[in-house]
Amino acid sequence: MDYYKLLDFATDFGYELSMSGAETYRVEESVYRILTAYGVESEVFAIPNCLIVSITSDDGHPLTYMRRMGIHGNDLDSVERYSALGRRICSEKPDPEQAMELLQQCRRARRDHHWLAVLLGYFLASAAFGIFFGGNLLDALIGGFGGAVAGASIMFMDRFKANNFFQTMLASFPLAFIPYLFGALGVIANPDAAIIGAVMTLIPGLLFTNAMRDIIFGDTNSGVNRIVQVLLIALAIACGTSFAWNAATAFWGTPVSVAAINHSFWVEALACCVGVLGFSFLFNVRGRGLVLCMAGAVVCWGAYTLVLLFGGNENTAMFIGSMYAAIHAEIMARVRKCPAIGFLIMALLPLIPGSSLYYTMNYAVRGEMALFASKGMSTIVFAGLMAAGVLLISTSMRMWTVWKFEHKKK
Repeated sequence: MDYYKLLDFATDFGYELSMSGAETYRVEESVYRILTAYGVESEVFAIPNCLIVSITSDDGHPLTYMRRMGIHGNDLDSVERYSALGRRICSEKPDPEQAMELLQQCRRARRDHHWLAVLLGYFLASAAFGIFFGGNLLDALIGGFGGAVAGASIMFMDRFKANNFFQTMLASFPLAFIPYLFGALGVIANPDAAIIGAVMTLIPGLLFTNAMRDIIFGDTNSGVNRIVQVLLIALAIACGTSFAWNAATAFWGTPVSVAAINHSFWVEALACCVGVLGFSFLFNVRGRGLVLCMAGAVVCWGAYTLVLLFGGNENTAMFIGSMYAAIHAEIMARVRKCPAIGFLIMALLPLIPGSSLYYTMNYAVRGEMALFASKGMSTIVFAGLMAAGVLLISTSMRMWTVWKFEHKKK
């Protein structure tokens, strides 16, 4: 056994999995299981910007590799591919050189959407959630246009390696300013709905979900790191939209929006499906899994709506809806033999408190601190309940998976 080549492969594998957007525990467990399959005792430590893998050779010499990681992506298709490769390696246990070649093949097989498809994703997601949050068709179209402009801004700045905070702050300005402009011109009546729909494309739902799962699973360093990133992105959105608000107020007076429309469940369900389609271009979700992701979003929103219909409050509905999203994700992951994270993120999209976050920022900009504190607390509670519902299911399933793995070892 060439321990150096085996360690090199295992470290590169964990690096690619992490950079695609996998959870910390998935990276650590995947690398650990690969090395265990080869009969090698190992220690694996991962945080969002670093991966350390250590093994001990037959002659007792410790070997350690470390990889520094940069900005993580949202490539759920690659997470699925690398996870499948990990299972194959554990099953077949090829020579380390052959395993490295399989990893290279997986890298070369990566598929990225054309930039026009990505812009279409921003447009569809923004427009669909503009309707979902109470806008009409015209509000949605303007919101979609603002979202596409924001997406183009992010793609342009990404080419020059601008940091996430700066990218998000600059993208948030046109995202909000365009609806305010068309609202002032009398073209749309509810610029708030258009902005909320577009803001959904910037809210770090994948990052937040991974952060909460890391904290509950004991990966505190990774969880806190990700939470800080989430807060910084939220601050960047607040800065960008507040600049747009102040500019619009200076040019045309205080922006005004009409009350949100109470759409029927079926309109909201259709908007969820279109929104998931849009996010599939942003998160690189492909194939038959896309239909299952749409079904998960509808099931999740249906559970939320039923709880409210039968007299439950919003907090209970958020908790139950997130549990159904997690159950759907875990079932689909086992049916398709792939990670649950893709199904989970897509199913949770209708529950992400985009409107609460927007109004929290809006009240802060206006200086209405009492309303800011009240809405901000509601947003935190919603996010916490959503995370609790997911973690109740995912923790139970992970405990069962670990028990099954340990039982097989015996």
